[in-house]
Amino acid sequence: MDFDLSDHVSIVTGASKGLGKAMVEALVEEGASVFAVARDRDKLQELENQNPESVRIETFDFSDPNSLSRILKKAVEEFGRVNSIVNNAGIAPASDSLQTETSEFENVFKVNLLAPMVICQAAAQYFIDTETTGSIVNISSTAGLKGKSNLAAYSASKGGMLRLTESLSAEWARHGVRVNAIAPGAFETDAQKAVLENQKILDARLRKIPARRMGKPKEIGPLVCYLVSDLSSFVTGSTFVIDGGEVAKL
Repeated sequence: MDFDLSDHVSIVTGASKGLGKAMVEALVEEGASVFAVARDRDKLQELENQNPESVRIETFDFSDPNSLSRILKKAVEEFGRVNSIVNNAGIAPASDSLQTETSEFENVFKVNLLAPMVICQAAAQYFIDTETTGSIVNISSTAGLKGKSNLAAYSASKGGMLRLTESLSAEWARHGVRVNAIAPGAFETDAQKAVLENQKILDARLRKIPARRMGKPKEIGPLVCYLVSDLSSFVTGSTFVIDGGEVAKL
């Protein structure tokens, strides 16, 4: 399938590693230019060095939502336009909810929900002002569909992202702005390092997944490419679960 992204510019947050890096690589492979944003400058630089003609990078502090509207301005300065946004940056601190400080809840919501909202607002306004048919893809989680123990703040923020996606899609569809979400399950990334390095824990984790394996980061790339492309022009307000069947069996 040809996604025809040769004239497409996408912003991807949380782009320096894991699923975010895989998304950037998939978009570049399909011909898109990518403005890659994350906190880790060194890893971002590696990504740009690998794709010097297609990738530009910038570091941002996602716990300071007021600074994030600048992302769009910088991307336009680099590439002249923007066609899509992939809100992937997020944090998932695990803790006993009885012991979790209010400040931790606040920080998780700032990074995982408020920051994407600020970026969505800036992007939608840009798309409307420039009469661009734009696509926004919010990366949620299966933890946003089903609450997970010791991840109350993360689950709540990712669940909020799904409702945000639906609300914004209903508001902005008439302006040609599409908003969809992806809810990944367990993937072979640094976030699962402790599980992947302990065979006993890994076996127990895989028994919960009908496919009996974790996803590979490259498997999320084609879905992102589809959602930012014109092939999904009638798709908005939807959540795409990619988890090897785990949520379906709960």
